[in-house]
Amino acid sequence: MEVARSSDSPAAAHAALRPLSLAPRSVRFRAMVRVGMRMMFHDRLKLLGTIAGVVFAVVLAVQQLSILFGLLNKNTMFVEQSGADLWIVPPNTELLQPGEKLADSLVGIARTTEGVAFAEPLLFTGGTLKKPSGGAEPVTLVGVALPTAMGGPWNVVAGEPSALGLPDTMFFEDSEREKYGGLNLGSVREVNGHRVVVGGFTWGLLPFGPAYAFGDIELVREITNTARDRTNFVLVRKRDGEDLAVMKARLAARVPEALVLTREEYAASIVSSLLRQQLGLSFGISTSFGLIIGLVIVALSMFSSVLDNLREFGTLKAIGCTNGDLSMLLLAQSLAYGLLGSFVGLGLVTRIVEKIRGPKLVPIIPDFILALTPAVMVTLCMIASVLALLRIRRLEPAMVFR
Repeated sequence: MEVARSSDSPAAAHAALRPLSLAPRSVRFRAMVRVGMRMMFHDRLKLLGTIAGVVFAVVLAVQQLSILFGLLNKNTMFVEQSGADLWIVPPNTELLQPGEKLADSLVGIARTTEGVAFAEPLLFTGGTLKKPSGGAEPVTLVGVALPTAMGGPWNVVAGEPSALGLPDTMFFEDSEREKYGGLNLGSVREVNGHRVVVGGFTWGLLPFGPAYAFGDIELVREITNTARDRTNFVLVRKRDGEDLAVMKARLAARVPEALVLTREEYAASIVSSLLRQQLGLSFGISTSFGLIIGLVIVALSMFSSVLDNLREFGTLKAIGCTNGDLSMLLLAQSLAYGLLGSFVGLGLVTRIVEKIRGPKLVPIIPDFILALTPAVMVTLCMIASVLALLRIRRLEPAMVFR
């Protein structure tokens, strides 16, 4: 059996299918795929409209997800870039934010625990920077212990981290320089009424709250009037070759008044809390909205295509095509719509993401999203084809002869 190779009308292709009822299943499948593709490309305006619906769904859904992953990354980057394998945090801690303080004696306990390479305190608190023109801007003050400087700064674009060892020296966020009154290297500002010198700049360190400002832990304690025996977190790095789970258990047994988390556990806790409290519902709704719109467009387009080609589908049934054969035809079209729309949409959304990328917003499209999108859209198109399939199943072959 051979399907017509060239025709401006799907009906001509269908005419070559007269012996189809006697053909093997594999031949029937190939024939349905070829007929389905010819029917798709015969009405190019409807083809473009359907693919546009898939592209719209891909662009809206993936863009929303890229922003979501970017925001989550901004709030986990501190934990991931700290250089610590384990974090000792106050009980019931879920997010990284100023809060309850721990006794500084926990640092000594961590340092004397078997398998610990070194442990350092980290002060994490709020402050305000006074602008020369008046007014003030909030900052998140991060006090790190030198010379290890576990916890930052990183993404340094000006200055050397060793400059934090200089008296009253701090690092600020580069993208906030104008907001802070035109900061430059060597600029002098008041933070919580304490005179500090700008020793360097970081880039892109902007969580949900105010940007990070880094200083020596003793300087930050002085600026914020924090007691010298108090700290927010203890950062621990294990020796090479030590088992992380064993190290966590050792520390937890020695500091029962605090919570010990691995870097991955703490980052996962932050993500879970943000999704549960703030981000999950809003981004879930916007992503679902894009997928639903795409589903509706594809469903209506495929149903309209069936209505426009009822006689052709009736002819196919009259020459022996079963509902299963026609289901294969629609599924082949769904696969084509889903793949074409996904590839075009992903190409478009990656360009959009690059255009809107900046220090305050760094959208991220993980590799698994790129791989999963075509499968999701093909499934979406297959679901959308159900409406068209229901219409075809009720179609009587006799309508061809009326």
